[in-house]
Parts: sequence; structure tokens; C-alpha cells
Amino acid sequence: MKQADLDRFADLAERLADESGAIVRRYFRTAITVEDKADASPVTIADRESEAAMRELIEAAFPNHGIIGEELAPTRTDADYVWVLDPIDGTKSFVTGKPLYGTLIALLHKGQPIIGIINHPSLQERWVGIRGRPTLFNGKPVTTRACESLAKAVVYTTSPYMFENAHDREAYERVRKAVKLTLFGGDCFAYALVASGWADLVVESGLKVFDFCALVPVLEGAGGIVTDWQNRPLSLHSDGRVIAAGDRRSHAAALACLAG
Repeated sequence: MKQADLDRFADLAERLADESGAIVRRYFRTAITVEDKADASPVTIADRESEAAMRELIEAAFPNHGIIGEELAPTRTDADYVWVLDPIDGTKSFVTGKPLYGTLIALLHKGQPIIGIINHPSLQERWVGIRGRPTLFNGKPVTTRACESLAKAVVYTTSPYMFENAHDREAYERVRKAVKLTLFGGDCFAYALVASGWADLVVESGLKVFDFCALVPVLEGAGGIVTDWQNRPLSLHSDGRVIAAGDRRSHAAALACLAG
């Protein structure tokens, strides 16, 4: 892939973050209707309008690219380049006025994430990861921190209730008992904190492709690692069990805990 093409894709990704962020901020902490989807998760006009706006920009710039989004039907998923969009990651936070919700924007090339953005519109904070380049937080490079053992690690999980089967709950409990500190909440913000060196691990289950594709370039560009629970790279076919770490030593130790 030519660097000039990668630059063009990255420029568009930033435009998507700008456009979607402006829409979402306009609706944040306002009296909007909250609907329940088939899986009982909430959705709002802010989710749908921001995804539609991002899709319009992609279609105008790269009409041959595919798009997978949380709220609207996928298009051209067999294309070499596929955008994966989550207009509001953390809609429950959004509808309850908590500003830790974010927008996730990823570009995949032949199934592998090459660009990822974690954008937090209300906080005005943005992490940009591009394969082969340092991750940037509001334009400045960030790095993960060293953490050689779980006994010193801070681990985030959005909710302890996301582990829906006994096997996953037991695996997570082994990690929780081994680490120094466990925190809940944050959605994609937790992964951004690992990229910036403020936390060490995120362990989650039940995620969808639009929840995790953008995380990969962000974590890797900051010196971290994000895989599934079997240490396999994340892809469109991953099972939704995700572990992110700032240090490969704590990543390996957490994987061993998850495996039992």
C-alpha cells in the first residue's frame, strides 16, 4: 500500500470523527427519545444520524469501499477496504449523561485493521492509530506503560455482567483476583487509557466487530497489544472475547489466567 493512499484514508477518518463528533455533541444531555433494539441495547437519533453522516462521506470519497456499522445495513463487505463504524460506543453512558462514550472508526485492508480512531466528542479527546506509525493523542505521540506482572496491574472492564456464560465469568474472575486494581465502566475509553499509559489491561467478552476493530491500530501504535483470549489477532471473524494490554508480559500472564 502506498503511503499516499494511507494518508488519504487517514484524512478521511479524521473527517469522519469531526463530523460524527459534531452531531453527537449536539444531542448529548438533551431530551431525545431512547429506543430499545432487538438485543435490548439502547439506540438514539444521535447514533443513527452520526453513522449516516459518516457513511455519506465514505461513499463520496471512496465509493468502492465497504462499510460495516452498528446501526445500518452493511455494504460491500467483500471489498479490499472496509470501514467499520460504531457511532456511539457506550450508548448507555451517552443517554445517562456520562461523557465517557466514544465513537469508533476503523479501516480494514483485506480483513486487517490498518487505521483506528477512538474519539470522545464531549471530552474533546481523540486517539488516532495508523499501522506502522506512532499513536497520537490530540496530535501528540503516546505510549503504554511497563507492567511486568498482574500483581501490579490495573484492569478495566466495562461491566462484570458482560460475561454471560459460566466459563467466561470464571476465566475473568481468575484475572480479577490476580491484579492489583479492578475498575468498571468506560467502554472504549478504557482502551484509550491503556494506550496512554494510565491503565494496564482491558478484559472483555461479547464484543462485536464495530466494538473492537478500531482498537487494534491505536493500541499497537502505542506499544501495546490487543488480541482475542486465545492470543489470536482480531478480525471480522473474532468471537468477541478481547484482551488489551500495554505490556506483552502482563498480556501473557492474563492470557494464562484466562486459560486456567
